[in-house]
Amino acid sequence: MNIDVSSFMQDCTLCPRLCHADRLNGRTGYCGQTARLTAARAALHFWEEPCICGPNGSGTVFFSGCSLQCVFCQNHEIAVGRQGQFLSEERLCQIFLELQEQNAANINLVTPSHFIPQICHALKKAREKGLSIPIVYNTSGYERVSSLKLLEGLVDIYLPDFKYFSPELGRFCAQTPDYFEWASKALQEMLRQTGPPQFDQKSGLMKQGMIVRHLVLPGQTKDSKKILRYLHDTFGNQIYVSIMNQYTPLPHVAHIPQLNRRVTPSEYARVVDFAEKIGIEQGYIQEGETAAESFIPSFDGQGL
Repeated sequence: MNIDVSSFMQDCTLCPRLCHADRLNGRTGYCGQTARLTAARAALHFWEEPCICGPNGSGTVFFSGCSLQCVFCQNHEIAVGRQGQFLSEERLCQIFLELQEQNAANINLVTPSHFIPQICHALKKAREKGLSIPIVYNTSGYERVSSLKLLEGLVDIYLPDFKYFSPELGRFCAQTPDYFEWASKALQEMLRQTGPPQFDQKSGLMKQGMIVRHLVLPGQTKDSKKILRYLHDTFGNQIYVSIMNQYTPLPHVAHIPQLNRRVTPSEYARVVDFAEKIGIEQGYIQEGETAAESFIPSFDGQGL
């Protein structure tokens, strides 16, 4: 498919916000970005699921901006567009190849939704130049199916979040009462593209498939259980589920009492026990004081 970047950027409807921003001419969309590719870091990353990062790390590109912008985001500085450097499609293509040369397990595109057309161009050029490792699309889950279809044949592994079940929680955390509606459709499309999970028998690394992440929030175990029930009833063993307890209250949520604390061990255990009870077998959990560890890299322009 020949993708005309300018047509998407001039009247942007890539994400469910449908803000129609003229990003081509310097306006910013809800994502906070113009049409100029912007990223904050490109380096090996070791904090993903084991089948994604492996011993060598995932070749992760953190793009600036975000169309969801959860109030508690741990990548807050780049999500609101305060960190980042402009890149050409040619430079992004070269970054992909450089990460492959560093023996990255894959190319991991973090928060890429608002740059899909440019990324598609860069991936196609990189493949022509020898890029052969899997491509991971690492997203909030707040996606339009029509935009995801542009990625068909380019993405091998989808790594979406599934954040909120209730409209009230989506509205409270991200001004998205429609989050579940969009994310559920997006996951269906992602699975259609990748099919069931496939792994390299020697390395154990995922080659193709989908891992759905769910971050447990303080005081929201009921919402978490509804999400896990939906995922298991809808997808069964066609996907992996990653249940995360790494929620960390950063300074920008100090004024929000409901979010200004960690998830307790008891809360997380109840969610994990529920997952086991309903029969989720293909998945990952986090152990120990993960919220106390740093999952937030330095967005200092490394690798750009």
